[in-house]
Amino acid sequence: MPGKILITGGSGLVGMRLSEMLIDLGYEVAHLSRNPSKVSTYKTFKWDIESGYIDDNAVSYADYIINLAGARVSDGKWTEERKKEILKSRVESINLLHKCLSRSQHHVKGFISSSAIGIYGNSGERLMSEESTYADDFLAEVCKAWEATAWQMRDLNLRTVILRLGIVLSNKGGALPQIAKPIKLMAGAALGSGKQYMSWVHIDDACRLFIRAIEDTQFEGVYNAVAPHPVTNEKFTKELAEAMHKPLVLPKVPAFALNLVMGEMSDVILASQRVSANKVLQTGFTFEYNYLEEALESFYDPS
Repeated sequence: MPGKILITGGSGLVGMRLSEMLIDLGYEVAHLSRNPSKVSTYKTFKWDIESGYIDDNAVSYADYIINLAGARVSDGKWTEERKKEILKSRVESINLLHKCLSRSQHHVKGFISSSAIGIYGNSGERLMSEESTYADDFLAEVCKAWEATAWQMRDLNLRTVILRLGIVLSNKGGALPQIAKPIKLMAGAALGSGKQYMSWVHIDDACRLFIRAIEDTQFEGVYNAVAPHPVTNEKFTKELAEAMHKPLVLPKVPAFALNLVMGEMSDVILASQRVSANKVLQTGFTFEYNYLEEALESFYDPS
């Protein structure tokens, strides 16, 4: 029996698509927002992470909470200020929910939080599973703090699921339009060596995983939310150019040029992340988009 889902970060790329898919399945959906007066398709409760405020009705409304809150990693260079915001926005949002849940009457059955495969850092050719060692670069530290905060929900006897998202592919935002832009202008090229692995997931499969984590009580703990077949950056760029019917004319973009433009953030694009989907597949979950070609065709009509 579908219930009521409260989503933090609901106005983001994944949040909007997930809300649509939940509604289609008969769920009721509400968002937590800093400015609920903004016209929204969804019921909205106010929260303010800075001042530690949350509308008590939000928590009493929810059967499940899906946590997608967090400042976007790819917006602008990583100044010290920006890095603090990226970390704080993730940790403090969960802390606020935890505080509210621990002091109020509620019927929340589960807490499902996003995290990211950035926790594994640059792992080269190695296939990383949920048990693999974590890196200690900036993004890995953010993911570790983010997950540690989410784990606190288990102290409140809530079934807690953490989904480590790979590169979420959508034509409405995120990484794909950025990667597609130079290809559209006939200036597409692999980045760095082009040999670094990219672990991706189609946005609909990512959302189906969140829904599965609500509905299937055997889901507990950490899962990599990535499609089963990661590809190298070079292959990704080639397949994208094919899907867009554009030629690839340029040689590879050298790493130092990216570093010049993006600073430390270029590490994200140049890091190799080859991440395993086995644990999710063992739950019986089936991906609609197993291969990159199928995923890209769903966005770039082959006709």
